[in-house]
Amino acid sequence: MADVPLGHPGTASAVRALVLATHPGPAVAVTTVATLLAVATGMPAGRVVLVCTAVLAGQASIGWSNDWLDADRDRAVARADKPVVQGAVAPSRLRSAALVAVVLAVVLSLLLGIVPGLLLLVLVASGWAYNAGLKRTALSVVPYMTGFGALPAGVVAAAPGTPAAPWWLVTAGAALGATAHLANVAPDLEDDLATGVRGLPHRLGARVSAATGALVLGGASLVLVLGPESAPTAAGWACLVLAVPAVAVAALAGTPRFRRLAFPAVMLLTVLDVALLLAGGAGVT
Repeated sequence: MADVPLGHPGTASAVRALVLATHPGPAVAVTTVATLLAVATGMPAGRVVLVCTAVLAGQASIGWSNDWLDADRDRAVARADKPVVQGAVAPSRLRSAALVAVVLAVVLSLLLGIVPGLLLLVLVASGWAYNAGLKRTALSVVPYMTGFGALPAGVVAAAPGTPAAPWWLVTAGAALGATAHLANVAPDLEDDLATGVRGLPHRLGARVSAATGALVLGGASLVLVLGPESAPTAAGWACLVLAVPAVAVAALAGTPRFRRLAFPAVMLLTVLDVALLLAGGAGVT
């Protein structure tokens, strides 16, 4: 399908397709977490906005590169949820959008400073590395752990005059990243195997992968609440209460009925955890 030029009656549909190809759920969740963490550090509003836009650009580039690089695979298994399979957007347009977004992410991230910029770009590089081939290997979880571990470190580093991110925040980020990977792949295990993708979840199998994800998710929640030196607040205990249903859904991701619920549950819990910790006054520095 040819790209739709600006001003064409189909422009609105093309824009909608581009938005859907960013994988808006994960993109918005990750950007929200980064923004909430930025607020928690007490950095000026202008820098909070810069963190938000830098992370959002990086997430958009990851989503677009995923659908661009996987276009042939998605067509082979008739992924009707993918705009490129629907014919709503051409792979060439996704490639152009991804490259523009990644350049924008680099510029915006480095405007925060060399150290925070490079840390935030670890997440972007990890996402691209996963899309480019690591998803097909036993190391498929590594980009998620590396990227989500670097994200809080980069946000904290972007706050002027703050010390390095505490160990518990980076550890929880890496653990949540691992869980997100295991849950995100669950709905597509059969389609992935049919097109030659054998990442860690595929090698573990649906049930073992789901059980592992649930255990890691529970551990991440404990680290977030019990890691800080101060005693857990009421908001912290609320995080653990909220973790129970999310862990249960993650554990059931090995069954077809719950597979598509696991990833949204993990993302929602992550956002709520950060929001509650912020509301409870827990410091991240």
